[in-house]
Amino acid sequence: MNMNDLKNTKAPVTTTTINRDEFDDKTDNIYEAISISAKRAIQINAEIKKELLEKLEEFATYSDSLEEVFENKEQIEVSKFYEKLPKPHALAIQEWLEDKIYYRNTEKDGE
Repeated sequence: MNMNDLKNTKAPVTTTTINRDEFDDKTDNIYEAISISAKRAIQINAEIKKELLEKLEEFATYSDSLEEVFENKEQIEVSKFYEKLPKPHALAIQEWLEDKIYYRNTEKDGE
C-alpha cells in the first residue's frame, strides 16, 4: 500500500452504515467478519505509520538543543495529507467488501 493506493480507495472518510448481511455474507458469522477486518486494519495502520515516518524522516532537521523546535512546511503538508485519509478500519472494511482480503479458517480447513 502506498500513497497512490490510499488516494484512490473508495473507503469513506466519514462514518457510514454498512449492510450487515453484505458484511458477514462470506463467513456467515458477523464476529468472524469483524475479526478478519480488524486484523487487516491493524496491518494497514502499521503500513501507513511506517510510510508516514519514512516521509517525515526525509524532512527531519536535527538540533543539539532540545528547546529548539523546527516547523518544517513539508512535514506539515505530509502530516495533513495523512490526516485526511480514510481511517485504517474504513480501508479494511472496504477491502473486505471488495473481496481483497485473503483469509482462511484453520479450524474449518483442518477438518
